[in-house]
Amino acid sequence: MTEKGKTNKTALIVVDLQNDFIPGGALAVHDGDQIISVINGLLKKDFAIKVATKDWHPQDHGSFAVNQGKKPGEKIVLKGLEQILWPVHCVQGTSGSDFAKKFETGRIEKVFYKGTDKEIDSYSCFFDNGHFKETGLDAYLKQNQVTAVYFVGLATDYCVKASVLDSLKLGYQTYLIEDGCRGVNLQKNDTQEAIKMMQEAGCHLVHSQDL
Repeated sequence: MTEKGKTNKTALIVVDLQNDFIPGGALAVHDGDQIISVINGLLKKDFAIKVATKDWHPQDHGSFAVNQGKKPGEKIVLKGLEQILWPVHCVQGTSGSDFAKKFETGRIEKVFYKGTDKEIDSYSCFFDNGHFKETGLDAYLKQNQVTAVYFVGLATDYCVKASVLDSLKLGYQTYLIEDGCRGVNLQKNDTQEAIKMMQEAGCHLVHSQDL
C-alpha cells in the first residue's frame, strides 16, 4: 500500500462493528462476529489512517418501528425519504451501541457518529440519508491527505454500501474488503446486489489476504 519515497495516504474505515449488529444483538447480522478477527488483522497493517463509525441513535429515533407504531420491515416516509423501519438498536450510551468486545479498538484513531438526528437515518459514514449534514469524516480524511479508502464492517447491503457509494462520489479511490463485511439480507440476494452496485459504481473488490 505504500510506494518507496511516498507517504501512505490510505485509510481503513471500520463501519458499525457494534454489539447490536452481531449475533445476540438487537439487529444481528448473520455471522457478523466472524469478521472481527479479519478486521483486527487489518488494523495491524500499514494504513495511514484507521477510523471507525458508530450508529448512535437517540431513543426516539424515527427509524425505530416501535416509535411509529409499526413493525420492523415496514416502510414509511421520513424527512421526505423512504425509510425501512428497524428494531430499536444502537441507542446512545447503551451496551448495544458499544463496539464488539473482541474488536481491538486500540489502533482506532477516531470514531465518527451517525444517525444522531431523530428525524433522519444515516447509513453512510459521510452523510445522513438526505445528504443534509456531514459526519466530519470527509474533512478528516482530506485533512490527512487520504486519497484511497478501504471499507470493512456491517452491514454490506446498508451502511457499508451507502458509505462506499458516497466515498466514490467524493472522489476517493475506494475498496471493499469483501471478507471483512457481512450483510443483513432482508431479501435473499441483497448482499450480492449491493456488491454488484458498488463495483459498477467504481469500487474495487479485494480480499484481506491480498493486502
